[in-house]
Amino acid sequence: MSLKGKLIIVALSTAIAFYAVVGGFLSVHKDVFAKGDPYVQMRIFGEVLRHIVRDYVDEPDLEKVKVGALRGLAEGLDPYSAYLSPEQAKKYNSSRSELATTGMILSRYSGYIYVLAVVKDSPAEKVGLRAGDIIEYIDTLPTRDISLYDAEELLSGQTGSEIEIKVFRRGRPYKTKIKRAVVSQPAIEISTIETGIGYLKITSLADGKAEEVKKQLADLQKKGVQKLILDLRGAANGSLETGVEIANLFVKSGTLAKSLGHKNIVEKTFEADPSKAIFTGQLALVIDRSTASAGEVIAAAILNNKRGELVGEKTFGAGSVQKLFELKGGSAMLITTSKYADSTGVPFMRENSGITPSVEVKNANVVANDDSLPEDNDQQNDQVKTEDPQLPIEAAGEDLQLKKAIEVLKGNQAEKRSAQVDQPNKQTEEKPAKSKSAGAGF
Repeated sequence: MSLKGKLIIVALSTAIAFYAVVGGFLSVHKDVFAKGDPYVQMRIFGEVLRHIVRDYVDEPDLEKVKVGALRGLAEGLDPYSAYLSPEQAKKYNSSRSELATTGMILSRYSGYIYVLAVVKDSPAEKVGLRAGDIIEYIDTLPTRDISLYDAEELLSGQTGSEIEIKVFRRGRPYKTKIKRAVVSQPAIEISTIETGIGYLKITSLADGKAEEVKKQLADLQKKGVQKLILDLRGAANGSLETGVEIANLFVKSGTLAKSLGHKNIVEKTFEADPSKAIFTGQLALVIDRSTASAGEVIAAAILNNKRGELVGEKTFGAGSVQKLFELKGGSAMLITTSKYADSTGVPFMRENSGITPSVEVKNANVVANDDSLPEDNDQQNDQVKTEDPQLPIEAAGEDLQLKKAIEVLKGNQAEKRSAQVDQPNKQTEEKPAKSKSAGAGF
C-alpha cells in the first residue's frame, strides 16, 4: 500500500476514535468546547500527520503512529479505558474466570499501576504485596508505558507460571516473583466482638456476595447482635447492583445510589426497598483507601442516609462500566460509558474523588507513598546502582481503625461530641479555635 493510502487509513481511524472518545468529552466540558470545536481539533490531528509524513527524518511506520494515537486517546480519558489490539479484542469476550492470576485489584496513581487491594490468601498476598504498593515494572515493561488493561493481561497466565514485578514502597524499590494461581473470592467473615456487638468483614463484592452477606447477617442477629461493625477495607471490586443490594440490608428508605451515563445524565436511580432491610441496629463502617467501587456504594448509602458512622480514611474513588467498541481492522476501544454515583448524583470516580470518613483514623497497614515516587528515587540514586532487594513480608500493625469503630459503637465518640456541644462558648471566649486540615493521602 502506498504512503498516501496509509495516511488516509490513519486519518480515518483517528477521526473515528476522536469522535467516539474525545467528542463526548468535549460536549460535557463546555469550557474546553468553547476553546475550539471538534472540527478545529481534527485539523490539529491533520497537521500533525502532515508534518510526520513530510518532515520526519525517516519514512514513518504509520501503523505504529495510528496505534500510538489510539492508545493516547484512551489514556487521556481514565485508567479503565484502553485501546485493544486485534488479538486482545478477540480474547476480550472469552471467559476469563478460569485464568490464573495474582489476586491484585489494580488502578493507577501518577501514571503507575497501583495496588488498590489484595485478595486474601492470593499469590500476591503470600509474597507480601499490600494495598498502596506501586508497581513500577512487570517483567521488563515499565508500567507507565502500558495500559491498566495491558497490565492485568500480563499478570494473568497459566497456573503455576511465575511473573516478576518491581514494586515501589515508602521510597524504596523491591522485586518479587509471583506464582500465578486461580484466585477464589474470599468468604464473608463474621465474629462477635463482645456481647451485643458483631463484626462483619467484606473483602470481595463479586456477584453473589449480597446473598452471602444476608445469610451471615441473619446468623449474627440470632446470636443477639444489636450493634454491628461493617468492615469494607479491601472491598474494591463488584458491580453497582451488588453494592446496592448490600446497602439495602441496612437502609430501609431513601436513595441508595445512582448510575450516570453520557454527559453525566442519570441513567438509573436505586431506591431502598423497606422489605429487604434486615438490620436496623447501630452501625459503624470501617473504610480506607482500599475501599472502592461497590464498597463505596455501600459506604455512601450508609453515610447519606444517616445510618452510621464511617471510621477510617478517605476511600479511593472508583466505580465504572466499560463498553467495547470494535474498530476496522479488528482492534477495539474499551471506553467508560457509565459511572457509579452516590444518592446525590456525585460520581465516586472524579477529581479529588473518594468518600471522607466521619471519624478519621489512619491505617498503618496500608502502604502510603504520598511523599515519593519511583522517578524521585531514581534521581536520588543515579550514582548508586544496586540490585533491588526482595519484597519483605511485613507483619500487620495494631488495627487502630477497628479499635476506634468499637469505641464509636460503645458510645465513646458520642460522649465526646456531646461534651464539645456543651462547652462551645467557653472555647470561643478564650481564643478562636484554629482549624486543621488532615490530608487523606491518595
